[in-house]
Amino acid sequence: MKGLLGKKVGMTQVFDENGKAVPVTIIQAGPCFVTQVKKADTDGYTAVQVGFEEVKERRLTKGELGHLGGLRRDQKHPVRKPEAGFPALRHLREFRTRTAEAYERGQVLTVEQFQPGERIDVTGTSKGRGFAGGVKRHGFRGGPKTHGQSDRQRAPGSIGATSGVGRVLKGTRMAGRMGNERVTAQNLEIIRIDPERNLLAVKGAVPGAKGSLVVIRDAAKS
Repeated sequence: MKGLLGKKVGMTQVFDENGKAVPVTIIQAGPCFVTQVKKADTDGYTAVQVGFEEVKERRLTKGELGHLGGLRRDQKHPVRKPEAGFPALRHLREFRTRTAEAYERGQVLTVEQFQPGERIDVTGTSKGRGFAGGVKRHGFRGGPKTHGQSDRQRAPGSIGATSGVGRVLKGTRMAGRMGNERVTAQNLEIIRIDPERNLLAVKGAVPGAKGSLVVIRDAAKS
C-alpha cells in the first residue's frame, strides 16, 4: 500500500528534458503518521489509519485525543502522552491493505515512498458552484440563438414526453446544486518529488480548491 494525505498548493508548469511545458499540480503530501493498524482478528478487516496536519490539542475533542493517545485519566485537562509517538492530528483517513502487519503505530510516511513516473489516484472535494443551470452543470448546448427566440438560449429544452409517459423520469439532468462532491482523478503521473519540502508535482489537474485536503494512493487502473 502506498497512501498519503496532503494539501493542494496550486498549479504551475515545469519543463521536461525536451523543453516542453508540462502543467502540474503541486501537493504538499505528508509527513503522515500511522495512528492505528487494523487487523482481521480484531477489526474484521486489515487497514492502516493515517493522520495528517499537526494541530493544537484544544482544537480536538476529548474522544479524538483519546483515540490518538492524548488523555490521562488522572488529570483534568488533556495532556499528550509521550509514548503516543506522534502529535495531535487534524485529519484521519483509512487505507485498506493486505499488508497491514508491515506497519506499526507511530510510523512516519513521507513522499519518498513514491517515485517520478509512477501513477496515482488523487481524491478531493470539488469546488462548490452553488445552484447552476443545465448549460453550466451538464454542458447542454441551449436553445437557438436566432429565429426570434428571446429567453430560450440557456434553457434545458424538453424534459419529458406528453401523454405517453406523463411525468418527468427520475435522473433527468436538470438545473441543481453543482460541485462540492467527492471526486477522484485517476491515473495521474508523478512528474517530480521534493522530499525536503514534502512536495509532489502531479501532471494535470486535481479536484478541489487551494488548501483543500486530498488523498493520494496507488492508481487502481494503471
